[in-house]
Amino acid sequence: MGHYFTNERLPSNVKKMNCVIRNNSFTFLTDNGVFSKEGLDFGSRLLLESIPLVEVGAKVLDMGCGYGVFGIVLNKLTNAYIDMVDVNLRAIHLAKRNLVLNDCKNVSIFESNCYSNITSKYNTIITNPPIRAGKKIVYEILMNAKGYLEPEGNLFLVIRKEQGAKSLISDLGQVYNVEVLERKKGFFVLKCSF
Repeated sequence: MGHYFTNERLPSNVKKMNCVIRNNSFTFLTDNGVFSKEGLDFGSRLLLESIPLVEVGAKVLDMGCGYGVFGIVLNKLTNAYIDMVDVNLRAIHLAKRNLVLNDCKNVSIFESNCYSNITSKYNTIITNPPIRAGKKIVYEILMNAKGYLEPEGNLFLVIRKEQGAKSLISDLGQVYNVEVLERKKGFFVLKCSF
């Protein structure tokens, strides 16, 4: 069985889920072959509930968007313009359907392997990095975000302690000013700026 960051042909089993995030209701379609297909994972929820909305800014990149949770929620809560990217084509297809379900405006979704198709700069980059893709990909996403952020921009992410949070925080500190916004159940929500 393939991982969610590959484009292997897995049997489709689309499910609809409803969730409430920051007192707002959202509906998402999920499927086999995408991250967190059974429902919103704890880490992503914690990131969305911890991010200071006043710091999001006008333009956001949802890196590794999956079926679209971060981009859709931030679009609805802040009215920011959102670019959503993923390498998983099934995730992109679901994210497009979820945009319609949640009546989002000013959102663009496209395929990109890390930053390969990114040409803009953003006020915010948000990600739940694909740990199973390996350290090289995770570090490419996180360390290279700086080149795609506006001067006052921020990278927001969530990482689990057991997935190397402490060493990652140390490594990120070589590139960014790192602030731990929240720690809960072994998850760290980080804000990286420069």
